[in-house]
Amino acid sequence: MNEKMQGFSIDFFSLKGKVAIITGGNTNLGLGYSTAFAKVGADLFIPHLIDDVAEVREIAEKEGRRIEFLKGDLTDEAYRKEVIAKCLETYGKIDILVNNAGMNVFGDFQTYPNSLFAKIVELNQNTCYYFGREVSLEMIKQGYGKIINIGSALSFTADERSMPYVISKHGVVGITRDFANELGKFNIQCNAICPGFFATEINADIDPVIYERIAKRLPQGRWGDPADLMGPAVFLASRASDYVNGWLLNVDGGFTCVI
Repeated sequence: MNEKMQGFSIDFFSLKGKVAIITGGNTNLGLGYSTAFAKVGADLFIPHLIDDVAEVREIAEKEGRRIEFLKGDLTDEAYRKEVIAKCLETYGKIDILVNNAGMNVFGDFQTYPNSLFAKIVELNQNTCYYFGREVSLEMIKQGYGKIINIGSALSFTADERSMPYVISKHGVVGITRDFANELGKFNIQCNAICPGFFATEINADIDPVIYERIAKRLPQGRWGDPADLMGPAVFLASRASDYVNGWLLNVDGGFTCVI
């Protein structure tokens, strides 16, 4: 057994002493990532647009972690730069970035407004690139970093009435692979989590018939819970994944492997 193998322990999955930026980390799936990181030792910086931050603050403080917030629009370059500056001012470094913020608006292909298409692609895809690149420049200085982009089961497939979401989430795959190629030499790994169908507030009003139709397609027979994403996120943010780069981790209950 070599020295590295001998040195392996559960501590490889710890984020103690790490600082994580999680965009939109105060609600829905983002809250799951924030909770997971706080529970394994990370301090948090949460750029957010939705006002409700009480729950994630309570979770972080219960775990004895520091947490800071900055409200704004990630499609605004000045705001992105302010997030980075404030995080560095507060913590002195950025170890982990989770590009979680995103949106979708369903609509008919033939009548979908170009302006709405552009808005969704700007947030889901372009901001993933812009903010990821800006943060990576700080990580290069440190000689270390983890970037986790959030794709989707629709990064590999398509669905009706979801054109900008499908297209932008395919784009996230390309960003992830390119960043992995560009940043690996700086000891920075970039991977993506691709969630499938998850039961959150966003789809709380979904037609029960559609909900059941999707559940029946899933090998495990149920939609995902945000808790199902916590382990994969910790793995990709931790030392345990230091030789995992440019990979797309589907957390979809088997959705993309069945017909």
